[in-house]
Amino acid sequence: MKILLFGANGQVGWELQRALAPLGSLTSVRRSGAGLCCDMSRPEQVETVLNEIAPDLIVNAAAYTAVDRAESEVNLAYAVNALAPQCMADWACKRDALLVHYSTDYVFDGGGSLPWREQDPTGPLSVYGASKLAGEQAVRESGARHLIFRTSWVYSARGGNFARTMLALARTRTQLKVVADQAGVPTGADLIADVTAHAIRTVATRPDAFGTYHLAPDGETNWCDYARFVFDTATELGIALKLETLEPIPTAQWPTPARRPLNSRLDTGLLTSTFDLVMPDWQRGVARMLEEIVAGEHCQA
Repeated sequence: MKILLFGANGQVGWELQRALAPLGSLTSVRRSGAGLCCDMSRPEQVETVLNEIAPDLIVNAAAYTAVDRAESEVNLAYAVNALAPQCMADWACKRDALLVHYSTDYVFDGGGSLPWREQDPTGPLSVYGASKLAGEQAVRESGARHLIFRTSWVYSARGGNFARTMLALARTRTQLKVVADQAGVPTGADLIADVTAHAIRTVATRPDAFGTYHLAPDGETNWCDYARFVFDTATELGIALKLETLEPIPTAQWPTPARRPLNSRLDTGLLTSTFDLVMPDWQRGVARMLEEIVAGEHCQA
């Protein structure tokens, strides 16, 4: 099987290179640097790469993820998050290829306190969320065989993320204020990649399993409690922190150009039942990421 992976230099893309390698001949596409590159804001480049590789499986881990900047870069956000997936989906439909695409909890309006199910009404609050929803819709309406995974609060030991930012701040500051009224689940890029590979294997013999799924670990938290877990775990791992006070605050005290959903909980029941999975608790993945970060720092010392 010939596999084409877009967004190989991102957090999820990096892990997918590992998880997808045993499934076939893998070609990775990056935004820039060595190897095959593609400007995802230009659909004609996406189509050129597809025609050149002619894959049996397309995995799209590329995305415009600058949530606040998207409010002023609307066209760019839609080009990457909606037009590029539409190009992939149309190509996949014509060639009977399988397309795997990733979306986000930001397609919902964040109301209520129950975890969102796949069939719940969407209502994005931001340009980013709306552009990702448009990408989902384009994939579904194309007629292509597809898997869409909505996920939340993605992190990995590689690259920037909330946990790394909090850790850096706690090393230099004695006080921090962190939003505490946005609920969700931190999701490791390694978990996303492993579930993706498992799902691809499954749909090879079960075409009824195509569709949209929510992918996240078990449990829930908020940004402030997430930060507290990072600090407690870092301290246990021997990282020296200057932080003395962590103050929970409401979203209203931390205004941003793009509105964030207050409820980003995702119901993963359909995913676990369809693919016979048991999702790990979110703390396990975050702790392992922090262990990797510490180990990496020791190697560089």
